[in-house]
Parts: sequence; C-alpha cells; structure tokens
Amino acid sequence: MDPARIAELLHPFLSPIANPCHSEPGQRPGEESAFLSPSQLQHISTYIDILQHWNARINLTAIRNEEEIVTRHFGESLFAARHLFPKLYPVSSSVPSVVRDFDADVAEARVADLGSGAGFPGIPIKLWAPNIALTLIESHQKKATFLREVVRALTLTDINIQNVRAETLPPGTFDVVTLRAVERSTEVLPVASALVAPSGRLALLTASSQLETTRSTLPHLDWEPPVPIPQSNTRQLLVGTLKP
Repeated sequence: MDPARIAELLHPFLSPIANPCHSEPGQRPGEESAFLSPSQLQHISTYIDILQHWNARINLTAIRNEEEIVTRHFGESLFAARHLFPKLYPVSSSVPSVVRDFDADVAEARVADLGSGAGFPGIPIKLWAPNIALTLIESHQKKATFLREVVRALTLTDINIQNVRAETLPPGTFDVVTLRAVERSTEVLPVASALVAPSGRLALLTASSQLETTRSTLPHLDWEPPVPIPQSNTRQLLVGTLKP
C-alpha cells in the first residue's frame, strides 16, 4: 500500500489530542501533532502485505479492505501508543527519521500485548516506541508463527513472542499490558491485570458498553477517564494503574 496514503489515513489518530481540562500555557506531550517517518510508513505497508497474504490462509482479521486495516488496526494502535508513551513524538515531518525525547523509564518499559493475534496493538506500539521491550502473548500456534514472520520482515528487535497461555507467565512482570476487546472479558481481565507490575498500567482498547464491567471486574486499579478513539462512536481507550 502507498505509504503516502497510509500517512493520510493515520492523520486523525496522530493529530493533537485536545485537553480542555487544563489552563497551563504551552503544550503538554500528546497535544502536539505527531508524524511517522518514511521508514515507519514503509514498515506499515510491508506489514499490510504480509497480513493480507496470511489472511487468505488463517483468519487474522475480518477486515479485508486495506484502508480499513490502516484505520481500524494501525490507527487505533498508534492512538493508544501516543497516550501510553506521550514523550515519544517526532519533532517534524520533514526529518528523515523520527526524533524523540526518550524518557529513561519509558525506554526500558516492559510491554506485553495479551492475545496479540495479528499483532495489534503491540507491533504498532513498538514501531512508535522502538526502545521498549515487547512481549507478544499468543496461544494460537499459527498466529504466533505469523507474528514471528512480521517481526523478522520488519527487522524489529527486543520482541519476545510467547506461544503460551498468559496464565503460565510470571505475575507482576510488565510495566504496561495491552488488550483489545475480547470475548469472556470477565475471565480475561483478571489474567491481564495479574501480569501488571506494581504501579504499572493496563491499557484496554474496548467498547464503551464494556467500561462499567471492566471497572467492576478490576476495582483494584485506578482508572483514568476513557478517551474516545477517532472515527468511532463506541471505541474507547481505557487505562488503569495498578495500585502499589
């Protein structure tokens, strides 16, 4: 897919994040425009090609239209990445590679994507914040094989693909755990929260109808106000911090 068209489609997800709740002068991280480098856009194009090829053999996503793949999968994932790592942003779209102000803690962040499937939001978050240590947790063997091919094709480093059930992993391991809306959420949410280290965060890409269920299932997390995802009437980003 044409990288220029990818950039155009992702613009709403990388536009300034409005924050009318504060009156301090200047911009806070996340309130400035963000851009992807030519290299990142090419990675996304390659990723889409691999996804479409594999999708003909195993059901990785019900979305077949490439532009919808960009907005529904990459857009949502990068929107979450901006919130989770707001200091990691490019200074200008004119530079050949993205220039970012890496916070020391963020650069060493241990991130897990639970039920990674086709790699969303985990791999786009890695493209956004390349210094994180990413673990993709996927119990389905063929999907785990797909993830390995994407990681190899994009020459990404510091990614650990765990073809296991999340319950088998050591608890309290990760600074950030991500999870997209899944069936049996009341069963999966406690498993996800168990992987979060003290003071770590659980980031959920979910429907607005699931917000109250999520909060009641995980009352031991401090939840931030949900953030609406662009171009959706129901999708929300919900982030909770595990109390130390």
